[in-house]
Amino acid sequence: MPTHEVVVPRGQEAYYDQFHFAPGIKDGNRLYCSGVIGVGADGKPPADPETQFTCAFEGVKSVLTAAGVGFDKVVEMTTFHVGLQQHLATFMKVKDRYLAQPYPAWTAIGITELAFPGGLVEIKVIARLD
Repeated sequence: MPTHEVVVPRGQEAYYDQFHFAPGIKDGNRLYCSGVIGVGADGKPPADPETQFTCAFEGVKSVLTAAGVGFDKVVEMTTFHVGLQQHLATFMKVKDRYLAQPYPAWTAIGITELAFPGGLVEIKVIARLD
């Protein structure tokens, strides 16, 4: 018998069904969110970094909302960046629209590519469920 609960926001069922991963998992008093890449309605990352970062945070928001929490419950965030130094200031500007004090722990990692061509960031979070 599973000790955790799968969280799949409406519209993300294909990720679970086709790619065999859960957008989120509730386990005890924690929500573990899979990495989210900022894609538009067409399923592709927008060329504009700010728009792409906003789409990524909105994707994370949909998982949090489906689990019944908001960004105020995020305790840890890991971000993976293509062009980390080039886009960090823009990313931080968008991040600050979603996360407020007390800020979560955050690790930013520079990488060479993501699963979606043109993707600049993937965001992964852990949140409290209390």
